[in-house]
Amino acid sequence: METWDRIAFRDEMKKQTKRFAVQCVKFYQGLPNNQEAWVIGKQFLRSATSIAANYRAACRARSGSEFFSKLCIVVEENDETLFWLELLEETGIVDKETIRPIYVECEEILKIMVTSRKNSDPKKNK
Repeated sequence: METWDRIAFRDEMKKQTKRFAVQCVKFYQGLPNNQEAWVIGKQFLRSATSIAANYRAACRARSGSEFFSKLCIVVEENDETLFWLELLEETGIVDKETIRPIYVECEEILKIMVTSRKNSDPKKNK
Protein backbone atom coordinates (compact mmCIF):
# COMPACT_ATOMS: atom_id res chain seq x y z
CA MET A 1 0.00 0.00 0.00
CA GLU A 2 1.31 3.42 -0.91
CA THR A 3 1.71 6.14 1.64
CA TRP A 4 -0.22 9.39 1.38
CA ASP A 5 3.03 11.32 0.75
CA ARG A 6 3.94 9.12 -2.20
CA ILE A 7 0.46 9.44 -3.72
CA ALA A 8 0.49 13.23 -3.23
CA PHE A 9 3.95 13.44 -4.80
CA ARG A 10 2.87 11.42 -7.84
CA ASP A 11 -0.28 13.51 -8.27
CA GLU A 12 1.69 16.74 -8.07
CA MET A 13 4.28 15.46 -10.56
CA LYS A 14 1.52 14.44 -12.97
CA LYS A 15 0.18 17.99 -12.79
CA GLN A 16 3.64 19.55 -13.14
CA THR A 17 4.62 17.44 -16.14
CA LYS A 18 1.27 18.16 -17.82
CA ARG A 19 1.69 21.91 -17.22
CA PHE A 20 5.15 21.60 -18.73
CA ALA A 21 3.70 19.83 -21.79
CA VAL A 22 1.18 22.64 -22.27
CA GLN A 23 3.97 25.21 -21.90
CA CYS A 24 5.97 23.34 -24.55
CA VAL A 25 3.05 23.28 -26.99
CA LYS A 26 2.66 27.04 -26.60
CA PHE A 27 6.42 27.51 -27.05
CA TYR A 28 6.30 25.39 -30.22
CA GLN A 29 3.43 27.48 -31.59
CA GLY A 30 5.66 30.57 -31.30
CA LEU A 31 8.61 29.15 -33.22
CA PRO A 32 9.62 30.86 -36.47
CA ASN A 33 7.91 29.63 -39.62
CA ASN A 34 10.86 28.05 -41.42
CA GLN A 35 12.06 24.55 -42.29
CA GLU A 36 14.75 24.34 -39.59
CA ALA A 37 12.43 25.46 -36.80
CA TRP A 38 9.74 23.09 -38.04
CA VAL A 39 12.03 20.02 -38.08
CA ILE A 40 13.75 20.66 -34.74
CA GLY A 41 10.55 21.97 -33.17
CA LYS A 42 8.66 18.80 -34.06
CA GLN A 43 11.33 16.66 -32.36
CA PHE A 44 11.24 18.95 -29.34
CA LEU A 45 7.44 18.79 -29.14
CA ARG A 46 7.39 14.99 -29.32
CA SER A 47 9.96 14.49 -26.57
CA ALA A 48 8.59 17.27 -24.35
CA THR A 49 5.00 16.02 -24.39
CA SER A 50 6.23 12.46 -23.97
CA ILE A 51 7.55 13.34 -20.51
CA ALA A 52 4.04 13.85 -19.14
CA ALA A 53 2.54 10.93 -21.04
CA ASN A 54 5.18 8.48 -19.86
CA TYR A 55 5.10 9.73 -16.28
CA ARG A 56 1.35 9.21 -16.27
CA ALA A 57 1.92 5.68 -17.57
CA ALA A 58 4.54 5.09 -14.88
CA CYS A 59 2.00 6.01 -12.22
CA ARG A 60 -0.27 3.27 -13.53
CA ALA A 61 2.50 0.66 -13.47
CA ARG A 62 1.56 -2.78 -12.23
CA SER A 63 4.86 -3.39 -10.46
CA GLY A 64 7.90 -1.62 -9.09
CA SER A 65 9.95 -2.90 -12.02
CA GLU A 66 7.46 -1.54 -14.53
CA PHE A 67 7.40 1.81 -12.72
CA PHE A 68 11.19 1.96 -12.82
CA SER A 69 11.23 1.08 -16.52
CA LYS A 70 8.72 3.81 -17.39
CA LEU A 71 10.63 6.29 -15.26
CA CYS A 72 13.76 5.49 -17.28
CA ILE A 73 11.83 6.50 -20.41
CA VAL A 74 10.74 9.74 -18.73
CA VAL A 75 14.37 10.59 -17.90
CA GLU A 76 15.45 9.79 -21.47
CA GLU A 77 12.71 11.93 -23.01
CA ASN A 78 13.48 14.74 -20.59
CA ASP A 79 17.16 14.75 -21.52
CA GLU A 80 16.25 14.65 -25.20
CA THR A 81 14.02 17.69 -24.71
CA LEU A 82 16.96 19.58 -23.22
CA PHE A 83 19.01 18.63 -26.27
CA TRP A 84 16.43 20.03 -28.70
CA LEU A 85 16.18 23.24 -26.68
CA GLU A 86 19.97 23.61 -26.78
CA LEU A 87 19.91 23.02 -30.54
CA LEU A 88 17.19 25.63 -31.03
CA GLU A 89 19.32 28.13 -29.13
CA GLU A 90 22.73 27.25 -30.58
CA THR A 91 21.44 27.44 -34.15
CA GLY A 92 19.98 30.87 -33.48
CA ILE A 93 16.41 29.78 -34.18
CA VAL A 94 15.34 31.00 -30.75
CA ASP A 95 17.26 33.37 -28.46
CA LYS A 96 18.56 32.31 -25.05
CA GLU A 97 16.17 34.51 -23.07
CA THR A 98 13.12 33.02 -24.78
CA ILE A 99 14.31 29.47 -24.11
CA ARG A 100 15.52 30.03 -20.56
CA PRO A 101 12.22 29.60 -18.61
CA ILE A 102 11.29 26.39 -20.38
CA TYR A 103 14.86 25.08 -20.13
CA VAL A 104 14.97 25.74 -16.38
CA GLU A 105 11.62 23.96 -15.86
CA CYS A 106 12.82 21.02 -17.93
CA GLU A 107 16.02 20.75 -15.88
CA GLU A 108 14.03 20.88 -12.64
CA ILE A 109 11.75 18.05 -13.77
CA LEU A 110 14.78 16.05 -14.89
CA LYS A 111 16.44 16.37 -11.48
CA ILE A 112 13.26 15.19 -9.76
CA MET A 113 12.85 12.27 -12.15
CA VAL A 114 16.48 11.16 -11.81
CA THR A 115 16.10 11.15 -8.03
CA SER A 116 12.80 9.26 -8.28
CA ARG A 117 14.41 6.72 -10.58
CA LYS A 118 17.30 6.19 -8.15
CA ASN A 119 14.88 5.74 -5.27
CA SER A 120 12.71 3.26 -7.16
CA ASP A 121 15.47 1.10 -8.66
CA PRO A 122 14.37 -2.47 -7.87
CA LYS A 123 17.99 -3.71 -7.93
CA LYS A 124 19.05 -1.25 -5.22
CA ASN A 125 15.94 -1.64 -3.10
CA LYS A 126 16.17 -5.41 -2.55
